Amino acid sequence: MNETTARSAVDADAADADTAGTGDAPVVVGEGVRKSYGDVVALDGVDLTVDPGEVFGLIGPNGAGKTTLVRALTGTTDAEGSITVLGSSPDRVDPQRIGLLPQSFDPPERLTARELVGYYGGLYDEAREVEAVLRDVGMADDADAWYETLSGGQKRRTCVATAVVNDPDLLFLDEPTTGIDPAGRRSIHRLVERLAAAGTTVFLTSHAMDEVERLADRVALLRDGGVVAVGAPADLIAEHGGRPRLEVDLDGSRLDDEDVEAVAGALEKVETATVAGTETGAVAGAGTGTPADGPVVESTADGLRVLGVRPEGIGAVVDALGAAGVEFESLTWAEPSLEDVYLRLTGEEYSPRAGGGFSRSPSGAVDEDGGGR
Repeated sequence: MNETTARSAVDADAADADTAGTGDAPVVVGEGVRKSYGDVVALDGVDLTVDPGEVFGLIGPNGAGKTTLVRALTGTTDAEGSITVLGSSPDRVDPQRIGLLPQSFDPPERLTARELVGYYGGLYDEAREVEAVLRDVGMADDADAWYETLSGGQKRRTCVATAVVNDPDLLFLDEPTTGIDPAGRRSIHRLVERLAAAGTTVFLTSHAMDEVERLADRVALLRDGGVVAVGAPADLIAEHGGRPRLEVDLDGSRLDDEDVEAVAGALEKVETATVAGTETGAVAGAGTGTPADGPVVESTADGLRVLGVRPEGIGAVVDALGAAGVEFESLTWAEPSLEDVYLRLTGEEYSPRAGGGFSRSPSGAVDEDGGGR
């Protein structure tokens, strides 16, 4: 190969690198991604794809491998398997095209928020206007305060600003709203929505299920280093979220089995046509899916729970309680959410009427309709 031909080949490779990851090709592809630390397996054959302009959510318990996966995708740790980011291996991607907010980030504390964003913006050939970025994350009014004097939420918003100042094509956000108050969370959520609408691909890791449910187009749930479920939030909720439920607070009283059976029997006698939910979760009262066998009554620490109740069926439950001679303090209805999916697929349980704690089943397994790995 002569010098001219060699130079042409190099130029072609550079052009391919500049245009990689555009069009309809997936922005991120992982196939059989594995990573171990000694005897500890952090990632155990992870497969995933992230499409252009998508907000892709990654959820899972502590120790599931989420941070390790983000590090592998961003080229900050080695991993086995095949990883492609923007058409290249992670260590060859143009840094201008990537934004990264790690879970732990400690910038210089004796710089102001404005100086920090300006500093990180100066690391790129092109960057957004500092003032505009500060406004996006809700830090315009505190831009001249030293980082060390900011509250935890203000620090996190400033860190988000440093991750988006280069206007990246692909943005990794690892727990972006940790410690941020509701107003700040809303600012970050709106920023993510605007970025995605403009074509930025966002890879979001979060323990806030409401945040992921709101923002993500698709979600992958990671458990024990492997993906156990992936899909749109609504689809995951329909498949794994369970049935709508009505919590009946009896002001600390607990019914025995005979009383529970009495309520269930009374419920069968009243009009139940509008009570039965659906096995797919009756999300937002959509009324779709396979009809369930009927409502299920079970005892809780402070009262009763009736599964399979649609909002229009609450009156029938009240009638059944009256017929069974059960007086109650309050009723709370809830539809399935991504949090229910998380708890079911991770093998954890949560009961707000039993102390508000999480617990894992003795076997660590998921119940039979939870879709365990």
